[in-house]
Amino acid sequence: MEKMDAFMDSKVSLSVIVRYYMVYLPDILRILAPVSILISCLFTIGRLSNNNEITAMKSGGMGLLRLLFPIAIVGILLCVAQYFFNGWVVPAANEEKEHINQFELGRSSSNEPVSNLAFRDAPERNVLIQYYNSAENKGYFAIIEEYIPNTINTASPTLSKHIEANSIVWDEKQNDWVLHKAMVRTVVDKEHITTNLYNEMPYHLNITQKQMAKINRKTTMLNFDEMREYISLLKQGGKDVRNMEIDLHSSQALPLANFIVILFAVSFASVKKRNGMAVQVAAAMVIAFTYLIFFQVSKPIGIALNMPAVLIGWFANIIFFVCGIISVIKARM
Repeated sequence: MEKMDAFMDSKVSLSVIVRYYMVYLPDILRILAPVSILISCLFTIGRLSNNNEITAMKSGGMGLLRLLFPIAIVGILLCVAQYFFNGWVVPAANEEKEHINQFELGRSSSNEPVSNLAFRDAPERNVLIQYYNSAENKGYFAIIEEYIPNTINTASPTLSKHIEANSIVWDEKQNDWVLHKAMVRTVVDKEHITTNLYNEMPYHLNITQKQMAKINRKTTMLNFDEMREYISLLKQGGKDVRNMEIDLHSSQALPLANFIVILFAVSFASVKKRNGMAVQVAAAMVIAFTYLIFFQVSKPIGIALNMPAVLIGWFANIIFFVCGIISVIKARM
């Protein structure tokens, strides 16, 4: 219903609507997979318990760990599969969804020229490009400012060079950028500034044309490899990327939830109780949704405690993995 007005206003065909929700599905499956695995384990193991088959297995010398072993193997395989699913399939689907939003529903495209592109290419260099066309590998009306550290006030570096160029173009032969019709102002001291004009001037930036094309893409459309490269690029320019690092580690940690919910499901469903399976299912579902909530809440908590980004991303998994092991140990008693 959220997109109904957009579909009607754009008068798109039924095939476009179907394709939109097909590429929207992977992002939903990314979150629902652990819950689905939990429910399937609860009903599978719970059915065995209600039919007294777990009791018969225990009487035959089979312990809970032996019952858990094949399920855990499947869980690990699902973790690996979802890691690649979350890391590469979901971003590709998100990119296709964005493509439909832009071209089929009449919105602006991220592949179109970007206006007012500003970034820090290095800790001592800022770049502003008024208009950049990734299809041409060319930017128009570029301003580059270079700084030198201020020994007195480190928070306020001193401007050393100011460059204005009509265009900045990627040169495939030199594998670097070239400024056209550039004016370079160099600060000699507080009272002297030199000015030089160049029709064509090679200039090195740390960012390449491929990275420049990606800089306007949403992080949800970047796979794990591209995300790491993007974070490295921004970090190289001196930008604070802590939140992006946390998001990356959290996305990489989420697939482990498939294994963690199996620990709770087996320990809960393998013990037959008078209240029946409904109570076990309810309890395990509460734990599963508590995990998903804590998975999100742990981020601001970790940031407030100034924890390392990798620890924040994996914090929920560490806590609930320990709880899952404790739950299995108690179920064996």
